[in-house]
Amino acid sequence: MESILKSIKKKKIPINPSVVISNKPDAKGLEIAQKLGIQIEIVESKGFKGTRAEYDEKIITVLTKHGVTPKNGLVCLAGFMRIISPEFVKKYKNRIINIHPALLPAFPGLDAQKQALEYGAKFSGCTVHFVDAGMDTGPVIIQSVVKVKDNDSESSLSKRILKEEHRIYPEAVNLFARKKIKVKGRRTIIS
Repeated sequence: MESILKSIKKKKIPINPSVVISNKPDAKGLEIAQKLGIQIEIVESKGFKGTRAEYDEKIITVLTKHGVTPKNGLVCLAGFMRIISPEFVKKYKNRIINIHPALLPAFPGLDAQKQALEYGAKFSGCTVHFVDAGMDTGPVIIQSVVKVKDNDSESSLSKRILKEEHRIYPEAVNLFARKKIKVKGRRTIIS
């Protein structure tokens, strides 16, 4: 999130950030957003008694309040560790993007770096993708490859992947903002 917001501030991405939403009131990203002059909203999920769809409806209400609509908005997930409801995905089809610390479709879900090391992968990396109804299954926008070293730990591999995440996530947002991404079935075409 910070890399995206800083790229926007430097005029590298032609987009206006409207709001940063967190489901956790102590999320580090809220402080970062405030320092960069971005509105923040907290929609706590802990203790929420409704369904996933009802929670997501609260998120959609906040997005709409800040002008992030299914016709003109982009929702960037960063550290949002909740599965989004099919209703939210359908409403914002191809307007929700996420980053994952693996070369999808390999190693989806949690602990991707640990999965890569346990599997003995020679390469890992990160993927920016559109969000669909599955977990880490949406059309891939950009990927970056990171070599797995023989002496890598989960921590050392994670640090190298994170560096690439900070590079490619703003790049993907920029491509979206400039209308350079077309989705055809499971594929994205970058023009």
